[in-house]
Amino acid sequence: MIKGFTAADVGDQSGKTFMVTGANTGIGFEAAKVLAARGGRVLMGCRNPTKAEDARARILADHPDADVILVAIDLGDLASVRAAADVVLEESRLDVLINNAGLMTPPRQLTKDGFESQFGVNHLGPFALTGLLLPLVEKTDGGRIVNTASTGHRFGSINFDDLAAEKSYVPLTRYGASKLANILHAYELDRRLKAKGSATLASAVHPGGTDSDLFRHMPQLFVNGIRPFARFVLNQPPEGAWPTLLAATHPEVRGGDYYGPAHLFQLFGPAKEVRSNRASHDEALAKRLWDWSVELTGVDPGL
Repeated sequence: MIKGFTAADVGDQSGKTFMVTGANTGIGFEAAKVLAARGGRVLMGCRNPTKAEDARARILADHPDADVILVAIDLGDLASVRAAADVVLEESRLDVLINNAGLMTPPRQLTKDGFESQFGVNHLGPFALTGLLLPLVEKTDGGRIVNTASTGHRFGSINFDDLAAEKSYVPLTRYGASKLANILHAYELDRRLKAKGSATLASAVHPGGTDSDLFRHMPQLFVNGIRPFARFVLNQPPEGAWPTLLAATHPEVRGGDYYGPAHLFQLFGPAKEVRSNRASHDEALAKRLWDWSVELTGVDPGL
């Protein structure tokens, strides 16, 4: 079992290409920075061009020879996802797709395609991107898909009768549902890849309790009263990226595994293999989610 992993354990990534969504801030930025520093070609998938340029400049300031490319993508807009995929498919290889970008507990709103925003941005956009880029990942020796989930998946359930949250919208519950979907997607993708004899691996990770921009929609009581003390009990983004870096680079990673922090109920510490909840292993639920995702996104991975 893999355990005790930190950024210091990331080896040379020269010759490999990575795509990281949400790479302009937080965990995504930290993962992109480490991968670039280790010699990888990093495609930074970002929605905001100004923040993307700033993030790229910060990486290059520390690592002037880094190979870092910006790819415009808005996971809340399937047309943007397709356009980004077209850009990435021009690459000669894609070793690892890291589905990192996401939303946490915003007020109820809809994506451009009419999906509840957390489910649309956190699951449907990454599902479509993965399906579109899968042929390139599969033709790359040792290709991997990494989905970023959360311990919040434990209080999520997928309500197929109210997917747009028209009847009820509890932000944290909907966040949990989207994170459960991330794990269900990773596990089902890995099962289907194995069934066809593919060498590509799919796994899921969570960053533990990480003080990041995801908290921007949390209540002001948290932001003003609790967040100043978060650094004493939560990972900072560099540490929060450790599970992602493990899944993306460790030679012993297995498809269908789940990685997160080692200490205090998986809140912080070095990365290791951890367990997700029982619902995430429900194969009937995963298949239903897969079929529904294909129908809504119009992207069929062909598995």
